[in-house]
Amino acid sequence: MQEDTQTLLTLYRKMVTVRQFETMAGEHFAAGEIPGFIHLSIGQEASSVGVCSCLETDDYVVTTHRGHGHMIAKGADLKRMTAELYGKKDGYCKGKGGSMHIADFNIGFLGANGVVAGGLPIITGAGLSIKLRKTSQVAVAFFGDGASNRGPVHEAMNMAAIWKLPVIFVVENNRYASTTPMEYACSVGDLCTRAAGYGMPGEKVDGNDVLAVRHAMTAAVKRARNGEGPTFLENMTYRMKGHFEGDQQKYRTTQEIDTWREKDPIVRFARILTGEGILSDEKADQIHTAVRAELDEALAFANNSPLPEPEDALTDLYCHM
Repeated sequence: MQEDTQTLLTLYRKMVTVRQFETMAGEHFAAGEIPGFIHLSIGQEASSVGVCSCLETDDYVVTTHRGHGHMIAKGADLKRMTAELYGKKDGYCKGKGGSMHIADFNIGFLGANGVVAGGLPIITGAGLSIKLRKTSQVAVAFFGDGASNRGPVHEAMNMAAIWKLPVIFVVENNRYASTTPMEYACSVGDLCTRAAGYGMPGEKVDGNDVLAVRHAMTAAVKRARNGEGPTFLENMTYRMKGHFEGDQQKYRTTQEIDTWREKDPIVRFARILTGEGILSDEKADQIHTAVRAELDEALAFANNSPLPEPEDALTDLYCHM
């Protein structure tokens, strides 16, 4: 492994943080404490952490309705993030965005988006701004295999290619667009082959291997920063939970889920680190305990945060006359 020990442990801790945060969110949503809907990415932690580990604070990211992991991996404040899920005033969007619309421009996170493929035009615009301002930033779009069939994706890829924008398109292929199998809905077996139609490199990556994701992303980021244009990465992964919390999952079998559970990216990475003598049982316990303590603080912060005032509903609104 090329990475140093501290980097490897940081990757592990980030994945554990994403997993524990989403497990916590699922439990408190089921208890009726979190309003609206939440969509969890449990099982996809290697993709979010591997990609974002290659980014600087001022690099741009957009994501989807399943974006908790991406935001945490980019460096979000767990307290403000939890408060936002709870619809509280101290949340990232003052409680108005909820799970599907969190953003933090201070870390380059331009937002989650409840509209399928809605983030792609935004990130392409961000990529254009980078080129016009002549900075070394890159812009990353996370989207799913379902979104890959929608028009905005193809328009964004074409525009990024012809203008050689520093945009990296990351499709997290978790096999299902809501409840529709990828094999049924997509015209090709490997979505990365579509990149050739836009004159950009496309690569299929083991999305449950955080190091494989990191290495593919490192090359894509280098290419973008060098002015060589966009890259398309297809991270093959799987969500262990339903499309949304409460999903009865009649579209897939328990056996299928159990098969993928054996490929759990966190367990897999822990096994590698243990084999290399980097992670011991004691060290793993310390990391899990420390993350739980952080999340306990985040929960306390959210519970103590006030609800928005009714009149706050009219602030941050803009009207074109």
